Amino acid sequence: MPRPTKPAGNLWLAEELWKLNGIEVGDFTLGRTAVHSPIYINLRRLISSPKALSRCARIIRDELETLMSMRNPHVSPFTLVAGVPFGGLHVATAFSLTCNVPMIYIHPPATDKADVIEGNYVPGQTCLVIDDLITGGGSILQTAATLSGAGLVVRDAVTLIDRQEGGRSALKAAGINLVSILTLEQIANYLMAAGHIREDWYRKTMEYIASRNGG
Repeated sequence: MPRPTKPAGNLWLAEELWKLNGIEVGDFTLGRTAVHSPIYINLRRLISSPKALSRCARIIRDELETLMSMRNPHVSPFTLVAGVPFGGLHVATAFSLTCNVPMIYIHPPATDKADVIEGNYVPGQTCLVIDDLITGGGSILQTAATLSGAGLVVRDAVTLIDRQEGGRSALKAAGINLVSILTLEQIANYLMAAGHIREDWYRKTMEYIASRNGG
């Protein structure tokens, strides 16, 4: 199978993560929702590549601008961004610096400052939630609930990668629209086409995705 010389569209992110050793295949249990996953994606590795992290911020900006400029906008205007600890903080910080949008964040659960919002805000402001990856959606929902409790409005969330394990539908049920840059299926397709993973790992990944979506 011929290997692509340059990843198309946003698939550069999959190639970058592969180069950063941010993608592994095996048998992984990732929290409460992803059990026996054949693939693990560590987006925190992006901090080792400022160029890639900056590009992620620009891609998110471009995607949001496109969605907001539609005749029926798919994303609401916002004046704040909130990063979800920990991985989302890096992405949100990069986005904040790129777009000059003020940022806030909430301390992680099970800490002395859990539910404490760092940064300046005014109740009634609309806040975009940013995370690096979504699985079941729990972290984003928890962040959104805390922000809403403080009088902020959360209508949209952005993530670099959607693992396609129920997060999108969970957010939708809570009235939150999810924007993702890549899906796990897109990444698996690229890794297989680029010769990075064997066909058996590709098939295991596709079967895993199907099983998580009732397929």
